[in-house]
Amino acid sequence: MTTARQIVLASRPEATPGPEHFRLETVDLPELADGQLEVKVHYLSLDPYMRGRMSDAKSYAEPVPVDGVMEGETVSEVVASKHPDFAPGDLVLWRTGWVDAAVVDGDRVRKVQTYGAPESTALGVLGMPGFTAWAGMKFIGKPQQEETVAVAAASGPVGSMVGQLAQLAGARAVGIAGGEKKCGWVSDGLGFDAAVDHRDPDFYRNLKAACPDGVDVYWENVGGAVWDAVRPRLNLYSRVPVCGLVAQYNTGGFGDHDRLPATMTTVLNKSVLIRGFIQTEFAEHYDEFLAEIGPKVADGSITYREDVTEGLENAPAAFIGLLAGKNFGKLLVKVA
Repeated sequence: MTTARQIVLASRPEATPGPEHFRLETVDLPELADGQLEVKVHYLSLDPYMRGRMSDAKSYAEPVPVDGVMEGETVSEVVASKHPDFAPGDLVLWRTGWVDAAVVDGDRVRKVQTYGAPESTALGVLGMPGFTAWAGMKFIGKPQQEETVAVAAASGPVGSMVGQLAQLAGARAVGIAGGEKKCGWVSDGLGFDAAVDHRDPDFYRNLKAACPDGVDVYWENVGGAVWDAVRPRLNLYSRVPVCGLVAQYNTGGFGDHDRLPATMTTVLNKSVLIRGFIQTEFAEHYDEFLAEIGPKVADGSITYREDVTEGLENAPAAFIGLLAGKNFGKLLVKVA
């Protein structure tokens, strides 16, 4: 392969991204140097955090530069190698970005390990989303038997894992999702103890009924109105791992009104632990995660759902849909 297609950030969106903010280009690949690999991308992961990379606002990571390749992790096949640890045909994980081929440093990639599950799971339940859920629950949420764990965006790749981990720990899992179809899968497909539709006009009342003993762990993926409903349900010494705030990504991070006074009052009165985190903080535990969760995925005791879009050129539309909640499961682009 001498060329690659790539999708770059054409301009920074001020609110909701549109097709005009992306551009598809064809570029020449550099010659392979010692220690490098040439890879062909099989699957690209699309994730909510990418919206933050499109902004130049101060954040925990550097933004994608205008005209720069959109950031993203991929499962790729080695097609040529000048690194002793890799051979053509090996499957590897790396942040190649939104491309269909690349030249990468072999010392920076990781071989795919899925315990017999499909290679796509390395970007979902056995990848960054699954590890995010595992690390956040193990080190922050720490669910106990008979506690209640509520999770926002419960049908997504992170939320679905959070609820299953809660049940494995002996806790009740209450999923919050958007729409009857997603809630049905959360309760019937994943086996959560309850599922609540945040689009239902009776959401507040339904959430209260689903959590009669309050909430001990709330996994925050959304923020906004979902947080408004969960906050009064929080119990004494409850824990809130903050993984994402997708409801605020297109509003400059501030939402539709000031939630700080009510939030801080609850933190004080209920001795609530609110802890934001990025999964890379716990990277040293990744092998432990794979060893524990890999066999459970392979034997079906942990389940997952994928939403696959075909073709690199369709990544922008799929990503825009992700921010609007149109995906159902881990969103992937099948590139090769």
